[in-house]
Amino acid sequence: MMRIHKLYHRHRFTLSFSSPLSFPSSPSLLPLAPPRFLTLRRRTAANFASMSTSRFRHIVPLAAVSTEDGAGGAVNGSVSSSSTADTYYDYEDDLALGVGYCVPPPEIRDIVDAPPVPALSFSPFRDKIIFLKRRALPPLTDLARPEEKLAGLRIDGYCNSRSRMSFYTGLGIHEILPDGTLGPEVEIHGFPEGAKINFVTWSPDARHLSFSIRVNEEDSNTSKLSVWVADVETGKARPLFQSPDVYLNAVFENYVWVDNSTLLVCTIPSTRGAPPKKPLVPGGPKIQSNEQKNIIQVRTFQDLLKDEYDEDLFDYYATSQLVLASLDGTTKDFGPPAIYTSLDPSPDEKYIMIDSMHRPYSFIVPCGRFPKKVELWSADGKFVREICDLPLAEDIPITSNSVRKGMRSINWRADKPSTLYWVETQDGGDAKVEVSPRDIIYSQPAEALEGEQPVILHKLDLRYGGISWCDDSLAFVYESWYKTRRIKTWVVSPGSEDVTPRILFDRSSEDVYSDPGSPMLRRTQAGTYIIAKIKKGGDEGRYIILNGSGATPEGNVPFLDLFDINTGSKERIWESDKEKYFETVVALMSDQEEGDLQLDRLKILASKESKTENTQYNFISWPDKKIVQVTNFPHPYPQLASLQKEMIRYKRKDGVQLTATLYLPPGYNPSTDGPLPCLVWSYPGEFKSKDAASQVRGSPNEFAGIGSTSALLWLAKRFAILSGPTIPIIGEGEVEANDSYVEQLVASAEAAVEEVIRRGVAHPKKIAVGGHSYGAFMTANLLAHAPHLFCCGIARSGAYNRTLTPFGFQNEDRTLWEATNTYVEMSPFMSANKIKKPILLIHGEEDNNSGTLTMQVRKEFPRLLFL
Repeated sequence: MMRIHKLYHRHRFTLSFSSPLSFPSSPSLLPLAPPRFLTLRRRTAANFASMSTSRFRHIVPLAAVSTEDGAGGAVNGSVSSSSTADTYYDYEDDLALGVGYCVPPPEIRDIVDAPPVPALSFSPFRDKIIFLKRRALPPLTDLARPEEKLAGLRIDGYCNSRSRMSFYTGLGIHEILPDGTLGPEVEIHGFPEGAKINFVTWSPDARHLSFSIRVNEEDSNTSKLSVWVADVETGKARPLFQSPDVYLNAVFENYVWVDNSTLLVCTIPSTRGAPPKKPLVPGGPKIQSNEQKNIIQVRTFQDLLKDEYDEDLFDYYATSQLVLASLDGTTKDFGPPAIYTSLDPSPDEKYIMIDSMHRPYSFIVPCGRFPKKVELWSADGKFVREICDLPLAEDIPITSNSVRKGMRSINWRADKPSTLYWVETQDGGDAKVEVSPRDIIYSQPAEALEGEQPVILHKLDLRYGGISWCDDSLAFVYESWYKTRRIKTWVVSPGSEDVTPRILFDRSSEDVYSDPGSPMLRRTQAGTYIIAKIKKGGDEGRYIILNGSGATPEGNVPFLDLFDINTGSKERIWESDKEKYFETVVALMSDQEEGDLQLDRLKILASKESKTENTQYNFISWPDKKIVQVTNFPHPYPQLASLQKEMIRYKRKDGVQLTATLYLPPGYNPSTDGPLPCLVWSYPGEFKSKDAASQVRGSPNEFAGIGSTSALLWLAKRFAILSGPTIPIIGEGEVEANDSYVEQLVASAEAAVEEVIRRGVAHPKKIAVGGHSYGAFMTANLLAHAPHLFCCGIARSGAYNRTLTPFGFQNEDRTLWEATNTYVEMSPFMSANKIKKPILLIHGEEDNNSGTLTMQVRKEFPRLLFL
C-alpha cells in the first residue's frame, strides 16, 4: 500500500497523502430531517421535514439517533475524539525528522480540540430530552483500523459494521418541566466504562431507550456491537439479550422497535464460522461480457466486488439473522438468514416491510443496485407476501432524473394503519425518453383481497419527489426535473377520486426568493408524521403552517406562514429577528394530542444565533410568543468570539451579482493594520439563469461554525477569509453550462479578488485559493488559467483529469465522447504546464468518492513535478 507524506521543499509543488487516513469533516451538524422531498419512514425522522435548511448543529431526530458514517444516505452522527496523546505524535520530534503527523500551532489546535456540545434528541411526547455526549476528534487508531472494501461499502470486520463509525460517549436525560426549563440530569448507567455508543432510539411509549455499545475493539468478540436497553426514569441500562454471544450486525439495518416492548434486531448468525479464506490461486480469469449488447454507462464507482471471493466475503459480513427480542428476555428467530437492508413496521404495528438483497451480484455497480426483494411479514414473524423482487440494475442511465425500473419508494402511508404506496416509472427509468405520464403513484392495503388491483393515486410528468400525507382529504405530492430546475407541488385528496388534483406551487428550484416553505409535520399516536392541520379560532378555513427559509436580497429571514389550502392566502405568524439574530423553526412541540392544532396554543422549538453568539434552542409558545431558553451551550472557541463577519455583494464583468462572506480576525482594523494575507475558499455551482445565480443564499447573522477542516481556522493566524464566494457556471436555455466553465470560473474569481483588494483587507500578493472536491478542481483550474490572481492554492480531495470520469461528473450528464472538448478544456491536468504557482494537493489515500479517486492526484502530481 502506498504511504506518502513528503514535502518537496525545493520544488513548487507539494503532495500530501493522509496515509491511509482521510479525516472526515467532523460535522457538528446533525440533520433534523430528511430532504424535503423524501418520504418519512416511521419513527426514523421526526416532524422536521418542514425545515428548509438542515444547518442545526446539535439536534438529532426525535425518534431515532444513529451515528453511523456510511453510504446509502445514512445520517452522519456525532464525532468521536481522543486526547492529544492518542491522536498525535510528538510535534518537535516530527519536525526534526521530517516524518509522521504534525499538530497545528496552539491557536489552531485549541479550536480543533475544544470539546463539542452534546447532540439533542427529544422524546416522542416532547416531555424529555437526551443530551448525547461526544468527543471532538477520532483517534488515529480508529481511522487506521482495517477495512473490507466490498460492493461499494467499507466494513469493519471486527465490529461487523460500517467502518469508522462515529460514536457517543454518554447519555443524559432531562425532563422538560411545565415552565419549559430542564430538570436535573438522569445519567444512563450500567454499561462498561469507555463504551462507544451508537443507534440511540426511543421506544414508541418513550419509557425505554435502545442503543448499541462496543468496548475493546482489538478483541474479535468484545469489539462487536451488543444491544442494550435503558429505563428512562431510572437511567439503569442492561443488555437486551441474556446470552452474551448475541451480536448486532450493523452493516445495513440494525434494529427497530416493533411495539413498546419488542425490538426486531439484525444479529450475526450464531452458526457463522470464520471468514472465507482468499484462494492462493485464482480459479480462472476474470471475465466480463456484454453479449446482450446492453448500453451500460456507470460512474467510476469504488470498492466494488472483484471476484467470487469478494462475493463470499460480502455475504459473510452482510448476512443477518433477524431476532424478535422482548424486554422480558424472550427471543425468537424471525425468518431465514439474509442480507436485510431495511426493517419498517406499519403504523398499526401489525406488519413489517422487510427489504433484502440477493445474488446475482455485480462487479461494476455498488450494492445499492443489486437485486432487491421487498416482503411483507406479520409482526410476530409470519410471512405474508412478496411485494416485489427487482433484478440487478446495472443499466440505469447517467442522465439526471434517471431511476431504477420497477417499483420504487415503497413506503407505508403515514395517515393509515397499514396501507402501502409506491412509484413506478413509465419511461423505463431513462430520463431521455419523452413520455407522459413519466411516473405513476400506486396504493394498496397490506393484505389486498384476491384480485384487488393497486389504486392509482396520481400521475406525474416530471420525476416523483415524495409525498407529505395528512388524511384522505389532503396530501402534497412533489415532482421535479433537474434539467429545467422545475419543481411542482400538487394538492391531492387520496380518499376522493372525484376531487381533481391541482397544482399548489410551480416554480424553479433555483429561485430561492420564491420558495413558499414546506408544510410543518406533526407526530401521530402511531409514531408517524403527517401535515399538521391548524385551527384558527372559529374560522372554518383549512389551514396548515409553511416553514420557510425566507431568502431575500439581504439574506435569509426564516418564517412561519399560516396558509389557507383552499384560498392560497397567507398570514405571517412568526419571523426571525433580522437585525442581529438568525432564528429558525426546528419542530412543532404541541402535537401530543390527536386532531387539529389550535393556533393560540401553538408551541415550537426554534434555534437562535448571531455572528458572535453560538446556537441555542428556545421554546416559543403562542398566543403571546413567550420564549423559554432550553440550552445554554458555552461558546466553542471564545478566542474568536469577536471575529468580524460581513456578507458582501459585488458584480462579475457580465453583470451577474455575486455574494461572499468575508471574515476578519478579532480586533482587526484595515486602516491601522493594513491588508492581510487572504484565503479564498469556494465551490462552484451550476445554474440555468443569471437571475437565480445572483440571488443571495444564507444569512449575515449566522454563527460561524468552525470544524476541524474549516478554512476559518486561519482566522486564528490573522488571515482574512473570503468564504463561499459564489462561482456560478450558468447555462441558459439549451446552452450547456460547462461549455464555458473556464471563462465563467475566472470571471467570478477576478470579481472576488478585486473586491477584497478594493476593501483594503487583502494583500494583492498574498491571496490564496482553496477548495474541497469540486472546489479542488476549481483551485487547480484557477492556478492554471488565472495565475495573476493567486499566490498559491490548496486543493483537497479533487479530480483533475475528466477523461478519467468519462461517464459524467458533478452535474454533467454528457459522456466524454459526447462532449470531448468540454471534458478536455475543463481538466486542469491538460493545462498543468501553465501552473507556475505553488499548489498543495491533499488527498485521502483511500478516497472512495466515485468522482475523486486517489489516482487523480497521483496522476496530477508527477505531471506538475516534471513539467
